[in-house]
Amino acid sequence: MGSHRRLAPSGLDRGAGAALCALAAAATALGAVPAQAAPHEGTRAEVDRLYAEAEKATQAYDKADERADTLRREVGHAQDHIARQQQRINTLRERLGSLAGAQYRSGGIDPAVALLFSDSPDDYLDKAATLDRIGAQQAERLRELRSAMRELAQERATAAGKLALLEQSRRAVAAHKRTVEQKLAKARQLLNSLPATERSAHDRTSRSDRGDLPDLSGFGAVAPDARAEAAVAAALSALGRPYVWGANGPSGFDCSGLMQWSYGHAGVHLPRTSQEQRYAGRQISLSEARPGDLVVYRGDASHVGMYVGNGQVVHAPYPGAPVRYDPVGMMPITSVTRP
Repeated sequence: MGSHRRLAPSGLDRGAGAALCALAAAATALGAVPAQAAPHEGTRAEVDRLYAEAEKATQAYDKADERADTLRREVGHAQDHIARQQQRINTLRERLGSLAGAQYRSGGIDPAVALLFSDSPDDYLDKAATLDRIGAQQAERLRELRSAMRELAQERATAAGKLALLEQSRRAVAAHKRTVEQKLAKARQLLNSLPATERSAHDRTSRSDRGDLPDLSGFGAVAPDARAEAAVAAALSALGRPYVWGANGPSGFDCSGLMQWSYGHAGVHLPRTSQEQRYAGRQISLSEARPGDLVVYRGDASHVGMYVGNGQVVHAPYPGAPVRYDPVGMMPITSVTRP
């Protein structure tokens, strides 16, 4: 716990609440997917729908998990600061006790009586000056103690609120994780029910390029800068690693996790979700795409891949499909972003 500064409101509570709402909305969307699907074409369409809904929900999970991590760090800092503040209060109390003892030993009795029994006026005046100094110090220490106790009470209340939010977030993330896993299991079950030829057809369809895109087969083979070049090299090194929802490497990735990990190798921090990554740089047209640019898909921006040149992206497609190359136009493109 490195920082001992007093924590200030950060808007995190509002963010955590928004993340929980996003989780609930995504779970509702998943729950609305029909449980049964027609054979073959209907089954393939249902698999695609389940994967798309699960990926949207995964991005909401990633965001909520990121906020939970931030809450954990803030709670840790708060607890560390509270412990130090409590030690400060204990020290102030000890000092007040020492001052009270000194006051008693210096003659904490009525001044008129003390003067009567004093051997000389000079002795009395010396004692009176000492008592005045002790009294002023005691008053200052008391004010400092009261202020420290008020701060401690406020910090404890703030930490308790963050702990409650953290626990709420943990429960929501755990419940949502179960929902996503159930839907992904259903998608795998449906896909496995198809004949081998149908499964192959589904895989080819998932890689299909749209015909209304510019021809990028010979365009943009060079990254715009060293950072993008390093990010592309990292993404290519992940080829073949499995899709793991909620993961950002190094052994497995979801789509936005791969982008964050790859750019992390270039010294660039990207946000966790594809929706946020969409705005993590300058948006450009597809015809301007260069290696390292982020290509964001679907109207809800729930999928992202990295353009690597020659009309190809590298991305983490869905569970069961490893990180791989695919045509840039494999699904509807929302935007292209250059970090």
